[in-house]
This record gives sequence, C-alpha cells and structure tokens, in this order.
Amino acid sequence: MQLDFGIQKKDHERVGTISRQKQKFTHIARSKSFARVADNEELLSGQKVRHLQLFDITHKKKDGTLMTTETVEIMEKLKDKRAKYESIALSDSFVNLDNIDNRIITKVLDLKTYGRV
Repeated sequence: MQLDFGIQKKDHERVGTISRQKQKFTHIARSKSFARVADNEELLSGQKVRHLQLFDITHKKKDGTLMTTETVEIMEKLKDKRAKYESIALSDSFVNLDNIDNRIITKVLDLKTYGRV
C-alpha cells in the first residue's frame, strides 16, 4: 500500500533544493538535530556545550578546518565579541553571561530575533 499526499517525487526534490538554497550557512549535522549533536558532545567532553561551541562543532569538517571562508570570518567575529563581553563582565558585576551566546550570535549574524541559526 502506498500513500499519496498529492506531492510528486519531483516536487519533493524541488522543495528540498529550494530549502537548501535558502540556508545561510552549511553545517555538518546532517539529519541530526543540533540538540542531539550537543548531547553527544556533552557525553564526550563531560561539560555543557554552549551555543558558540555548537556553532563551531557543526561548521567544521572532519579534518578540523572550518567549512568556508565565510564561516572563518564569522567565527573570528563571534570569538572577538565573546572576549569583549567577558572583559566587560570582569569589570562590571551586573553583566550576566548566562544568555550571552544567543546575543552574540544574533548580533554577528544580524538576526532580527533570537532563534534558529
């Protein structure tokens, strides 16, 4: 028995191609969710994986190099922003670093709101 939802195979392929073209950045997570990638990394390292670490993990090739030159530039900006916020936090006790990774990613990637990367 075969279910037909009115979508032909060619339509699926076209929709998938269009979706991949809309992605801003390629990543290596494949079909794994980012939560699953983070859980696996936490099991290996024994430490909680932060958003910036997850971005770094999911945008590296197997040989450890970053996927594209654009990704290299983004990672440099992310690390610079992180260092800036950490230095501010050292001098100002009111700065909260708990949710800072989301803010840094939002600013560097020029996203309108917190959310999916």
